[in-house]
Amino acid sequence: MPSFMRKLKLAVIDDDPDVQDLLIGFFRPKGYDLVTFDDAEKALKDISAQENFCDVIISDLRLPKMSGVELTKALAEAGISIPIIIMTAHRSAEVALEAIEAGAYDFVVKPLHFPQLQVSVERALHLNKIRGENEQLRAVVSGAEGPMTGIIGKSPKFLRALDLAKRVASSTAHVLVTGESGSGKEVVARAIHTFGSRRKGPFVAINCSAIPETLLEAELFGYAKGAFTGAMDKRIGLFEEATGGTLFLDEIGDLSLPLQAKLLRVMQDKKIKRLGENQARSIDVRVVSATHKNLRQEVLEGRFREDLFFRLNVIPIVLPPLRERKEDVVPLSEYFLKKHSALNRTNVRGFTKSATEFLLKNQWKGNVRELENMVERAVVLAKGTAIDLSDLNFEELAIEEANKSPTSMEILSGDRPHFVVSEEKILPLDELINKYIVFALGLNQGAKDRTAKDLGVDRKTLYRRVREMEQQQQTSPQH
Repeated sequence: MPSFMRKLKLAVIDDDPDVQDLLIGFFRPKGYDLVTFDDAEKALKDISAQENFCDVIISDLRLPKMSGVELTKALAEAGISIPIIIMTAHRSAEVALEAIEAGAYDFVVKPLHFPQLQVSVERALHLNKIRGENEQLRAVVSGAEGPMTGIIGKSPKFLRALDLAKRVASSTAHVLVTGESGSGKEVVARAIHTFGSRRKGPFVAINCSAIPETLLEAELFGYAKGAFTGAMDKRIGLFEEATGGTLFLDEIGDLSLPLQAKLLRVMQDKKIKRLGENQARSIDVRVVSATHKNLRQEVLEGRFREDLFFRLNVIPIVLPPLRERKEDVVPLSEYFLKKHSALNRTNVRGFTKSATEFLLKNQWKGNVRELENMVERAVVLAKGTAIDLSDLNFEELAIEEANKSPTSMEILSGDRPHFVVSEEKILPLDELINKYIVFALGLNQGAKDRTAKDLGVDRKTLYRRVREMEQQQQTSPQH
């Protein structure tokens, strides 16, 4: 019988039959099952022999052969985490402290005040529930279902990439993971670290496209006090922070050529110099890098150094896009459902047939990241215990409804998301530009460098504009 259908069970341990009868008479009419014991040794034997024997233990302090405190210690040593409430005729603080220090959840004083005891039992049951949810959450979030920490897949292309990652995990060779945005490159990088010889060291990750070039150099190599305006104190860089472990350089294809040259020197010499210092510091770091770009093509076009490419590309791992691994869509969806249902404490347990068909037909241009985002949103919005089609594509339905309105005009169309402006008023040029920047960032999933290139503007110009927009949003009145 599922746990949510069975009655809650209390184990009562007391050598006084009158106390046993009183507890049975109070709790049984309230829907509890009770099992009684005259001594703690027999109780310990039965509780240890059967998993989930009971939900809460109520035990007298003074018992023949084994006391309530000794029972509490024995349960803890056996790894049994059933909450135990100790009953005692002694009102001294020392007795209570001894029981709590031994691991008891609570203690109550005889003669029993049953409403107080009931509150204690209900709180102990709530503790049990929280513990169970936390264990479930840890198991799901840690990716226990996957063959390599959080990695789920059975398609041939994906399994080949996974097998290569497992084989190189224990080596010291640098690894280059390539694949479209959202295909799981960082997950693979973390798995390589976790299963490699450096797993006891730190795993340090940075997205090279998310930080301006001047700041990125300081982040990677660190800086001395006074090295530049605002450097109020010294700071170690990520290379030093990752010493003994793994440094994951995501979107390495977006590094500028000057920074590529500095990175190559560090990888060759295994030494770094903090900004503003002349002292060289030795490092011991394995570099795992990733990019959605074709670095060979970038080399041919002069945007990426060939010598750095060969340094990084000792072991190439290519992750296929999700549209080429349809066998993985349903297992991944089920994993994300469990994860986000546990995180959001919902009762969503599965997908309807129409929802599953939608998941399988989708092209997943954003790959696994897009799939997880969609499932997370559906878990939060689902009205029932199963995710339906309307829970998955409500955004698309909303766009369709908006586009039916005679008060909107499509500026861009086709198979890309629509950018619409109102026909009822003329927007100030600045506001229209801001709306279009937000639209372009959305198409590129927040990648500012790619967006700047698409818009035909300098990267610094886009960064400055986004900062101004964020500041305006922060200072504007809240409605």
